[in-house]
Amino acid sequence: MSSATPKLDSCGAEPIHIPGAIQEHGALLVLSARDLAILQASDNLERYLDMPLPVGTVADNGVFPFRDALSAWYANDESNFRYVWADKGLDVTAHRSGTLVILEFEETRKGESAEALMGELTGFAQYLNSVPSLEDALLRTAQLVSSISGYDRTLIYDFGPDWSGHVVAEAGSGALPSYLELRFPAGDIPPQARQLYTINRLRMIPDIGYKPVPVNPQINPETGAVLDMSLSQLRSVSPVHIEYMRNMGTAASMSVSIIVNGRLWGLIACHHAAPHSVSRSVREACDFAAQLLSMRIAMEQSSKDASRRVELGYVQARLLNGMASAPKWVDGLLGGEDERQDLLKQVGADGAALVLDDECHLVGQTPPRHEVEDLVLWLGEQEIADVFATTNLPEIYPAAASYASVASGLVAMRVSELHGSWLIWFRPEVVKTVRWGGNPHKTVQESGRIHPRKSFEIWKEQVRNIAAPWSEAELSAARELRSAIIGIVLRKAEEMADLTRELQRTNKELEAFSYSVSHDLRAPFRHIVGFAQLLRERSSAMDDKSRHYLQMISEAALGAGKLVDDLLNFSQLGRAQISMKPVDMKKLVSEVRRSVLSTIADRKVEWHVGDLPVTLGDPTLLRQVWYNLIDNAIKYSRQEPVSIITISAIATEDDVTYSVQDNGVGFDMAYYNKLFGVFQRLQRVEDFEGTGIGLALVRRIVERHRGSVSAEGTVGEGASFSFTLPVMKIEEEEIA
Repeated sequence: MSSATPKLDSCGAEPIHIPGAIQEHGALLVLSARDLAILQASDNLERYLDMPLPVGTVADNGVFPFRDALSAWYANDESNFRYVWADKGLDVTAHRSGTLVILEFEETRKGESAEALMGELTGFAQYLNSVPSLEDALLRTAQLVSSISGYDRTLIYDFGPDWSGHVVAEAGSGALPSYLELRFPAGDIPPQARQLYTINRLRMIPDIGYKPVPVNPQINPETGAVLDMSLSQLRSVSPVHIEYMRNMGTAASMSVSIIVNGRLWGLIACHHAAPHSVSRSVREACDFAAQLLSMRIAMEQSSKDASRRVELGYVQARLLNGMASAPKWVDGLLGGEDERQDLLKQVGADGAALVLDDECHLVGQTPPRHEVEDLVLWLGEQEIADVFATTNLPEIYPAAASYASVASGLVAMRVSELHGSWLIWFRPEVVKTVRWGGNPHKTVQESGRIHPRKSFEIWKEQVRNIAAPWSEAELSAARELRSAIIGIVLRKAEEMADLTRELQRTNKELEAFSYSVSHDLRAPFRHIVGFAQLLRERSSAMDDKSRHYLQMISEAALGAGKLVDDLLNFSQLGRAQISMKPVDMKKLVSEVRRSVLSTIADRKVEWHVGDLPVTLGDPTLLRQVWYNLIDNAIKYSRQEPVSIITISAIATEDDVTYSVQDNGVGFDMAYYNKLFGVFQRLQRVEDFEGTGIGLALVRRIVERHRGSVSAEGTVGEGASFSFTLPVMKIEEEEIA
């Protein structure tokens, strides 16, 4: 055994499974499974067997009468080997360790009645079968183990989520102080010790004053490593644990693991004020009692879990029905008070937040909106597979300490990877006073070594920032809701994709129809105008009224022809290829101004033209945009003595917004949504001519340039029309 003294601050990494020695109340022998040759032995083996067994000797029938039984055991699937060697007065056990067989020898205890132990266990099993409360079952188990083992104090020790221990039941003689309802920090039983408790359920230390017995040779000749004693009953104990027991005032101990569904639930911990040992039969009876208790605990957990899952299933069914039937799935979660309450009931939360892009919907008791938004940013940086849960958010996210009263517990799940959407539930802190068995934060430093605390007197601490734990049923409900939301979102996305494809097909058909009708109508309208002109020229005897009628026919036909031309342009725009190149907007505006002014020579117009940045676009189409906007500004301001037209631009890193402002008749913003629609007019045709297609044409051209249009107006005070184009790379040539 190494003479180095282990440090408590690194005891979580202490190799307690390879101590290189055993306790002195038994002997150990290591055989090769291949030929049962002796590879290692404890130094006290000869004293137990009354014969020398040198390393390298083959354990034949002449040495061990149980050799054939041992070989047969190794060949099957049984975990442990048990043999009573009556001639030697020894209990022999064996277990596998890789390619090795480890034999352990203990003296057989006299005077114990197997029938009495069986009777105790039978009565205990019948009691548990009557389905008592879990608290009663724990107490009865402690009383049984105390009765058959004779230890001064028997505790049932329940591990919490943080691996701190809680004494939930106790029995004994009263020779040692009571620890009932006390808690012990997780560091009292470090991780590697908990791992050994999981794989090796039984452990006894008859006397903390024992002298470790080395196992020689220290390096196993077959494996080339120190012997792994994880499953050994005789394994020597860490000096830190011996000191811990001494500080606790106990001279002997036994522990039996309580394993529930493969996980270490707790321990049956037995302590004695003086050296004390029990036979293997008693230890196995205590282990059997622990296994019966494990089944009772598993049944309790299963019953509660099943009941909770059924309850949450009803809630989830209502939520799914609401999300599936609502136009937007969000309405199924937040549409009304009933839906909001169901959202909280889904995991038993007091508050919830649904964050969708820039929208943040809060339900119940939650942190402030800006804190939730910061929390979402932090969550986005974490690696979260499906659902993230904690009962102590401030510990991992310190900013949450300011709102721990409403959000110490958190369950968060991402409902959209693409849009960064989150659904989060909150639970408040549960402030409670914990009674510890000694100050869990106190350590003693001596000569560079950290020692276990010496005081186990009751030490009270107020615990904050901890919420009630989330059950597995609640976490499963959260996962199922996440899957449902993703499924509904995908289904609705598919429906929208189908609608989009259908709309695209319909639009193409409408464009084709519009093009065909517009093209075919142009000739008849021209014929009407032409023949009306011929009639006026041929009939000199026609009265003024008839000539007026012909004039009206000509003007109507010309207007209809103009409308057909505009419709044709509008339909052709959907088919046209856009050729992208740098466009000098100031030059383009100048050309449009000259073109417009040539038709209104008698008007007074005051121009204010600012700096207009060069942009990428199709020059021909952008000319139509400028022409329509400037022509409208001139047209709708003609009732003013002087038309004041302001043309400007605002540039950012991402886009450029161009504007045309006038001092004309303006418009009512209540009708804003009609401005850019086909055939939508806010002024009477008798007052202002036009076909009602110009602004619709502007919008289509700008949108094909990946931009947007907007407008502002006040009746009698003028209007401002703007279009925004994105800043694109110069090398980009075309947009289909």
